[in-house]
Amino acid sequence: MNKWLGLLAILLLMGCAGAVKQDDPYFFEGSISEPVLRNYLAKAVTMSEFCVKAELAQDGYNPCKDDDVRFLESIGAKFVGRAAFRWGNEDQLNKPEFQNYMKETIERVHEKDGDVIFQAAIFEAVSRQVNQVPIPARVFEAFGHEVVHRNFNYGAMLDDSGRYVDLWGAGCSVPDLTKLETQYWFYFLATMYIDAGFEAIHWGQIALIGMNDTNHAQFQQLLDQVRTYASIHARRKYLLFDAHTPNKGVVVDGRLLLDFHSFPLRVKELAGKPMEGIFEVGHLDALYTKSKGGIAPSGWHSESLPYLVEFDNFGISQAPGIADTTSHFVWGYDEITWFSMLSLEDQSAWMAYAYQWLQKNAPNGYLQMPGVRVLTPGDGSRRIFKANDREFCPKGANLEASIKQVWNN
Repeated sequence: MNKWLGLLAILLLMGCAGAVKQDDPYFFEGSISEPVLRNYLAKAVTMSEFCVKAELAQDGYNPCKDDDVRFLESIGAKFVGRAAFRWGNEDQLNKPEFQNYMKETIERVHEKDGDVIFQAAIFEAVSRQVNQVPIPARVFEAFGHEVVHRNFNYGAMLDDSGRYVDLWGAGCSVPDLTKLETQYWFYFLATMYIDAGFEAIHWGQIALIGMNDTNHAQFQQLLDQVRTYASIHARRKYLLFDAHTPNKGVVVDGRLLLDFHSFPLRVKELAGKPMEGIFEVGHLDALYTKSKGGIAPSGWHSESLPYLVEFDNFGISQAPGIADTTSHFVWGYDEITWFSMLSLEDQSAWMAYAYQWLQKNAPNGYLQMPGVRVLTPGDGSRRIFKANDREFCPKGANLEASIKQVWNN
């Protein structure tokens, strides 16, 4: 009798534990429900190169980098965007400290909060430096091809007609997704990030890499291969995919290829009110209310897939400080540089405005808070915007309290 009572007690405890997991707003494994996904998107922050060692970072010197773990815990972030990427300089992937630092940094945060998702980015850019990166055996094996000992081949990733070749400068181009070598490269990057502990991949501008990908067939195949790897090797056996979607989403036969969409803010200037900007449905190519729906990768149906809008960085116009509502620039600056030029009071007020506007006018959209992002101030320098409190980071923007207030309300 005691044996059966003990077994019953164990089963009851297991049932309670399962119930607790299912009630956890951040629990997922093998797939993700729409409510849990939305909970993550509601606590998203951009932390450019958070998981990249300082001397290997591409966005420039990041002041007070050692304070960023504390910053994430302070604001209660759950989704950490753009935490690692390469835009050229791919040869640095050969350095053990590159991959080790990513893994160690993620583990440091997970010691405090195991729910946090880290996102890596695989962008629409490759350089000749990929010629120095060996192709691991797992790449050939995933494609069912014979394992050979060689490095990646930059030239084999490019469009035959020369489209987008050298788009980012001499020797740095947009890779063609229909090329097998590009698929090898993307699969290698994605699996490397999974092994380091990342649970999300941003695929950049898929309209560019998919220049020759009719009906998204190659993209779908690649995502399926990465998902298969994630189902075995990812922390929670699942990987979240998103990308910039100028066509409002990627849907094949009613099925969404991405878990959520993402896009720049697309702030509309208020003429006559210097440096002021608002959101507006239909402004330029903004995603507000336009996100496509379908069957999500986790199986649930969405009339309009949830999405993130982020402070984009892309440079400075020829006329900084001048309004032009036909341009992607905001008063002549990219979105994060424009935002950084506002006063602390105006930054706080604008974040609250943006968050509330989305809830009222585009509830499928979520504001990705600016944590760390590169600026283009127009004086030839390359600076980093940081939201950290100045008590801990003298060059911080002092926005921690404002972010927490917006999220808590």
